[in-house]
Amino acid sequence: MASSIVVIGSYVQDLTFHLPEFPKPGQTLIGKFQSGPGGKGSNQAVAAARTGTPTTFIGATGQDAFAGVARDFHKKEGIDSQLAIKPDDATGTAGILVNQHGENEIVVALGANASLTPSDILEEIISKTRIVVTQLECNLEATNHALKLARLNGVTTLLNPAPMRDDFPIEMLENVDILVPNETEFAHLLRTKFPDTYGSIEENAIQDIAQEALHELCREFEVPTFIITLGSKGCFVSTADSYFQTESIKGIDVVDTTGAGDAFVGGFASGLINFDGDIKKASEYGNAVAGLSVTRRGTAPAMPYKDDIQEVMKLD
Repeated sequence: MASSIVVIGSYVQDLTFHLPEFPKPGQTLIGKFQSGPGGKGSNQAVAAARTGTPTTFIGATGQDAFAGVARDFHKKEGIDSQLAIKPDDATGTAGILVNQHGENEIVVALGANASLTPSDILEEIISKTRIVVTQLECNLEATNHALKLARLNGVTTLLNPAPMRDDFPIEMLENVDILVPNETEFAHLLRTKFPDTYGSIEENAIQDIAQEALHELCREFEVPTFIITLGSKGCFVSTADSYFQTESIKGIDVVDTTGAGDAFVGGFASGLINFDGDIKKASEYGNAVAGLSVTRRGTAPAMPYKDDIQEVMKLD
């Protein structure tokens, strides 16, 4: 049976260090270590699959021990995992620092993710799904190919432009139906699109922009649905017909914000399927998935399950 969601993107083995504060240059600190499955694409696939929506993941690994971890983890999660093996590359890895406030700093080595090719993405899989989800943590040619292939087959396309890259081609947006940046990524998009007006804008200025003006800026990108994730403040949604902000869930204890953006994207994609394209309900669902994910340590392992999401949203 074809999956409702196909995620094309990265698998990365997370190497996470928990410590009171981030080290200063030249400083060595003692922390606690854990390793687990991650990568923006894989995380988003896990977030979607745990909601009960059939999900396929297309990505690449090396031929090392971490590749086996990826295969076993996806099988356990019920994800239809289509992993291309790149013998000349290592599986992607990420060094993650998390402080006592739940904040994080991350360095990613793309490894095999950078070697994903258009030929690794089969049209027979893309054509039978309902939504294709992509990011920028793998080969950009493959990502662009996936978006074009989905558009040609009438499949809804979603791009999470993360991590934002200097080599990101703005023309990629021509095949995007739903764009989901965070404040940092949105600031980068503004600097790229409007260098004369917003050439020096930083992420901390985004929340100072009035919603009507923010909506007008989003419309300039000519993407049908534009969603800016705002961390603890939820997300701002701009469509051709309207704009609104949906709030995050309240009363949670933040433990680790790593992967919250991926949780939103996977949750939103699932919500879009389960709420028959209702953008508002899907964004609320994405907020709930993201909010629950930050109450646990880790990335993919922290993604909540359907019953937990239904409980906080009071869904049947």
